[in-house]
Amino acid sequence: MNVRIEDSWKQQLQEEFDKPYFEELTRYVRSEYASGTVYPPGQQIFAAFDACPFEQVRVVILGQDPYHEPGQAHGLCFSVNDGVQFPPSLQNIFKEIESDLGVPVPLSGNLTRWARQGVLLLNATLTVRAHQAGSHQNRGWETFTDAVIRCLASRREHVVFILWGAYAQRKGAFIDRSRHLVLQSPHPSPLSAYRGFFGNRHFSRANNYLVEHGYLPIQW
Repeated sequence: MNVRIEDSWKQQLQEEFDKPYFEELTRYVRSEYASGTVYPPGQQIFAAFDACPFEQVRVVILGQDPYHEPGQAHGLCFSVNDGVQFPPSLQNIFKEIESDLGVPVPLSGNLTRWARQGVLLLNATLTVRAHQAGSHQNRGWETFTDAVIRCLASRREHVVFILWGAYAQRKGAFIDRSRHLVLQSPHPSPLSAYRGFFGNRHFSRANNYLVEHGYLPIQW
């Protein structure tokens, strides 16, 4: 199957695109976009990959679903378009960055600036119906994004995987900790942020690891 995605990812993932589950997933997603409102906009489904080529990935942050309200989702987990109010989890991410690194909370919640530095902002499910969280789960996206994580974990060295919450931690359980840095904590949502997300110092720890292995730190 011919999928519109950044070339280096296309080469790495073509085997997945040719599998029956992905063809079935594609049919389902197309029918959903044709029959109702689905986020992100269709051309942004693979935006996380397009902004961060395979060989440039240094950090992976794993989310679950795209945002499901108007104007928010644009294909990068936790990120919102310029001018959109920060959702609560993103507010807490910025608070932790400020506490950890002294970086002031930015004016925009658009995290494309991270992606262009090598941060793959990957949701487990890449599409969602408007106003219906989790509505595209268990349709094949999780199989695809598991393959993305396996691809990075097996074909790259010294990637930082940031796994917030039990869902992300289960999804990354197979990553070889001797080849990569895996950072885990509770999720930044208001329900769990005070149970260990705040104070996890994942942003400085990620940068320290990158520098130790000869990479530039991320400008969070």
